Amino acid sequence: MYRLVLAAALALLSLAFASLLAAQSSEPERWYKVELINPGLGTAPQTVDRTTPRSSLESFMFRADAEDWDGAAHLLDLSALPASEQAVEGPKRAKAFATLLERKIMIDWYDLRDRPDGVDERGSDTPLAGEPRRSLLLWYVKLNDRPIPIRINRIKPEVGDPAWLVSRQTVMALPALADAYGPTELELMLPEPLRTKAFWNLRWWEVIAFPLALAVTGLIGFVVNRALSRGFARTHRDAPTSMLVAIRPPVTLAVMTMVMVLITHHVLVFSGRIDTILSPLLILGGVVAALWMIVNVADVILSRLVKFDGGELAEMGEGQEARRNIATRVSAARRMMIVIVVLVGAGITISEASVMRSLGLSLLASAGTATIILAYAGRNILTNIMASLQIALNQSARIGDRVLYDGQLCSVERIHFTYVQLRVWTGRRLVVPVVDFVSEPFENWTMRDPYMIREVVLHLSHGADVEPLRRAYHEILDSIEDIPDRPVDRGVYVQRHDVFGQSVLFLVPAPDPNIAWALECEVRERLLQEARVIDDGAHAMFPSASPAEAA
Repeated sequence: MYRLVLAAALALLSLAFASLLAAQSSEPERWYKVELINPGLGTAPQTVDRTTPRSSLESFMFRADAEDWDGAAHLLDLSALPASEQAVEGPKRAKAFATLLERKIMIDWYDLRDRPDGVDERGSDTPLAGEPRRSLLLWYVKLNDRPIPIRINRIKPEVGDPAWLVSRQTVMALPALADAYGPTELELMLPEPLRTKAFWNLRWWEVIAFPLALAVTGLIGFVVNRALSRGFARTHRDAPTSMLVAIRPPVTLAVMTMVMVLITHHVLVFSGRIDTILSPLLILGGVVAALWMIVNVADVILSRLVKFDGGELAEMGEGQEARRNIATRVSAARRMMIVIVVLVGAGITISEASVMRSLGLSLLASAGTATIILAYAGRNILTNIMASLQIALNQSARIGDRVLYDGQLCSVERIHFTYVQLRVWTGRRLVVPVVDFVSEPFENWTMRDPYMIREVVLHLSHGADVEPLRRAYHEILDSIEDIPDRPVDRGVYVQRHDVFGQSVLFLVPAPDPNIAWALECEVRERLLQEARVIDDGAHAMFPSASPAEAA
């Protein structure tokens, strides 16, 4: 019994010890271990504070402002360099990092922790909130189409306290980054007063050169637009089949973007305060120009292949049904293509621009106030887009269809993202939100068969004889060429009566909805003429009630 108890106790102790070791091994590493920190530089000056991420970067910037590159080198992790080269290369790399900080990197001092362990104590929703950090990402800098992360790491020597230093990988990339973003030859040729600090951490030459760069870019864009403008006032809406008019706006935008890229990357390299805003805009300009070109060229090709003229499509005849179907489906495909193009462009912009990527991730990761406001503001637009696609899928209304909407006879001219353009028979245009159009009932006179029957109602007295009007009705229909000879669709019926008299219904067959209303009016007019002739004779046709009594 004693042996069993002893064995069980030993087993429990071993399990507890194993779990303790496992817990310790699962704890995140708090620093990177090295034998010595920059042995080739000697002892770091006492004025250099490397205990926290913020103090380390502040110490580097103080040394850089004083042009103390030997002291600034102690803020870099030079472990990838031989100890014999660190004293020579360290100051050079420190100067290159200072140039990079000034021209490409915007440090968020509010987000940079001032604790030795780098813990974010603000209760953030990020996965590493509350966890000790041994590496912090400051920025991304693009080099040869490859993003280079700029990091600071926490380094712990075998003897001594840990220190926050610019990471070894960043230090190794500094020469190439300095060549790409360092001062250009033109900048080095400028007088020394222009290269001094002005305000907002900008130099005087930037304050002068940036507005000039914008002016030059705008002037070149104007010249290109003029060169491509054969008929300067024409727009894509005025000339939908003109390829020159279609490519003019995107080409102008692309040229202006390229000019600004050449100026800011090869002639003058602006500081981080300007580049942080300018780089995403240049990426956005290039993406928008390319996608704009695709959409406009596709529009021209579709306009040449398929006619979207609502007046021509509204005509009846052989093949018109297929033409309306094709025009409606092509219009829907165009809208879907625009949606896809916008999504692709947004994805490219967000993935290419580090600032935009951070903004996009923050909006997607949290249901913040800005996200809610944008979603609320865009709900109507999204609803209309989905409704326009719904019309294209169920074919409830096609381009060229004759519809009776809200008591007005119209033909469908265009089905856009957010509205349906209707042409009233009088020539007026009726613009209806897509959501309202699909939610309200309307008559589609050409949805299946263009043949239809219109109704003419005459109010006659109780003593009126309908038979003479019935004979006149058939003679009238036989005399009108546009009315088909279909006896089964003809008829005269007394549909109801009241104290004032009887209501007589006359059916009017119409083969074409475009002329149905006109045929109805013509038949009504001629029937009234016949009724007046009969009324002037011995038999009264119309009720004797006065208009006031009828009202």
